[in-house]
Amino acid sequence: MTSEITLFVNPTAGRGRGAHAAQPAARALRDAGFSVRTVLGEDSADALRRAREAVDSGTGALVAVGGDGLMSLALQAVAGTTTPLGVIGVGTGNDFARALGLPVRNPAAAVRLIAGALKGGQLREVDLGRVGQKWFGTVLASGFDSRVNDRGNRMRWPRGRFKYDVAMVAELAALRPIPYRITLDGGDVREIEATLVAVGNGPSYGGGMQICAGARMDDGLFDVTVVGDCTRTTLLRVFPRVYRGTHLSHPKVTVHRVRSITLEAADVTGYADGEPMGPLPLTAECVPGAVQVLAPILAADN
Repeated sequence: MTSEITLFVNPTAGRGRGAHAAQPAARALRDAGFSVRTVLGEDSADALRRAREAVDSGTGALVAVGGDGLMSLALQAVAGTTTPLGVIGVGTGNDFARALGLPVRNPAAAVRLIAGALKGGQLREVDLGRVGQKWFGTVLASGFDSRVNDRGNRMRWPRGRFKYDVAMVAELAALRPIPYRITLDGGDVREIEATLVAVGNGPSYGGGMQICAGARMDDGLFDVTVVGDCTRTTLLRVFPRVYRGTHLSHPKVTVHRVRSITLEAADVTGYADGEPMGPLPLTAECVPGAVQVLAPILAADN
């Protein structure tokens, strides 16, 4: 493995935590004997182009400093290659880091882990989801939760995460079951009415909501959580249980474990790792061992 490492940074992640973590991370990696170059972009497309150029040029690792949005970009650059990914999760949600048992909002611990993994050649192969040419690491969301995202993204006020709370209230007021057509592993088409369908490569989204609790990132399978046709009252009762993963025992919730799934529904956008994947219909497949992550075995098993 070459000693040149690329630091891929989102300076705005976690209200500036990305910028604050980048320089100490670079310094610590240099102190550990690695040559470090930093990649920033003028926008997402430019950042991804630069990250792919670093991978194509043979960088020893792409170390992403940011939240799940930046991790999503990093996955587009390294998935399907032999370039390992280092994760310094300093964003708001950090669900990709959480799913791997990696340090969250602790850049010093993350850098120590990455430096040790680089020196020891410790790599963990993990699965990714793929929709067309796009990759995702955690959860593909559709239905009520993705409509909250849609509405929040359209809102100019209030700013920050609070606007998604406002969007959730608005979507609750308009709550109706969504007619879905779902195909599991290319089998028979199932027609259901549901509040949401979440396809989990990892267990959580939204900063720790265990929507697909129990999903593993190294078993070659998605965990698909289907929340049935809930009333507003039922959804409000079930929703808090998502943070503990105990919602899976509710009679309105079913779980499937599959290698691929096709979701069809009118006027529904799919979001994965918090990023829009496009309107349904979408077909997602689980790709085993699609990315190598710099992580000792003990950290991976946490």
